[in-house]
Amino acid sequence: MGKHTFKVNGESVTVEVEDDVRLLWALRDILGVRGPKYGCGINVCKACTSHINGKAFNPCAVPVGEVGEADEVTTIEGLADTADGDLHPMQQAWIDYDVAQCGYCQPGQIMAAVDLVRRVRAEDRAITEDDLDTLRNICRCGTYPRIREAIKSASSKM
Repeated sequence: MGKHTFKVNGESVTVEVEDDVRLLWALRDILGVRGPKYGCGINVCKACTSHINGKAFNPCAVPVGEVGEADEVTTIEGLADTADGDLHPMQQAWIDYDVAQCGYCQPGQIMAAVDLVRRVRAEDRAITEDDLDTLRNICRCGTYPRIREAIKSASSKM
């Protein structure tokens, strides 16, 4: 077993697991970070979407041995700390647009949406329908129209 140290939501953490254990299991089972959800375990559904060093990734597909001491993982639990206010603008938009039904996929949806808006902003342009079409997070409840509206609304506040 190896010791792996990295940051999660601004705090340095160390987990003692085999290198090939998926980061999602370290987050959920060892560290008790429950926001990233287990959906498929093969990087398809995107329910576990989080950020590593500010960019979206899926911890179900990343072995903990690939995460280094300088890496910072941000989950839905730490997203508000990256913005001013009690909630991140994307989280507030989710409430304003009544996006969630069952809510299972929503942490991953929000984290993917924040990443998308950041990438579009880096290109100094407004978010488009084509940009929204690139999101691949699966929502079994089918709230995609509300998700899209929430992202468009939040993008103006980020």
